[in-house]
Amino acid sequence: MILTDFIRFADNLSAWFGKAFAWLIVLMAVGTGYEVFVRYVLNNPTAWALDVSFIMYGTLFMMGGAYTLSRGGHVRGDFLYRLWQPRTQAKVDLVLYIIFFFPGVMALIFAGWKYASRSWGYGEVSVNSPAGVPIYQFKTVIVVAGILLFVQGLAQVCRCILAMRTNEWLAADEDVFETEDLLMREARNAKRDNHP
Repeated sequence: MILTDFIRFADNLSAWFGKAFAWLIVLMAVGTGYEVFVRYVLNNPTAWALDVSFIMYGTLFMMGGAYTLSRGGHVRGDFLYRLWQPRTQAKVDLVLYIIFFFPGVMALIFAGWKYASRSWGYGEVSVNSPAGVPIYQFKTVIVVAGILLFVQGLAQVCRCILAMRTNEWLAADEDVFETEDLLMREARNAKRDNHP
């Protein structure tokens, strides 16, 4: 089915970018460790470490947005929502995507494009950095993250359409699990194995 194929494509695209940019956590840890060492052991702090860590964290946050959306990880007030049938949930979600999500994401893309093009035009650097760390590449992340969110939003609309037809949500591939969920699953399996 075309809708299902597009959903899987968007989910895989979002997952690839989300997981690729998750490696920034390692770089941030190494950079912070280096800064702590040179600052407190060698008494020679760097002028760039704080800005670079901000840029990496912001990039990680932005590039993980579509992945989080694909896995249903964004915060939602679901005290009523969770009581509804999937068909009703899908109708509400579809309206909210059209009214709020897509206009916001389009504003992010267009405003991000404006900021990024200006920033590249004059080689913008951080005004807070004594090292003059360039930030024009970071402004480009705003546009890329917006495009990824737009594609994933289209996939979520397709999920809504399928849920309205079947009264079931098409789940994303499970690739990340909460520790509590894993422990509960192991406990259930151990209980089942011990009581035939």
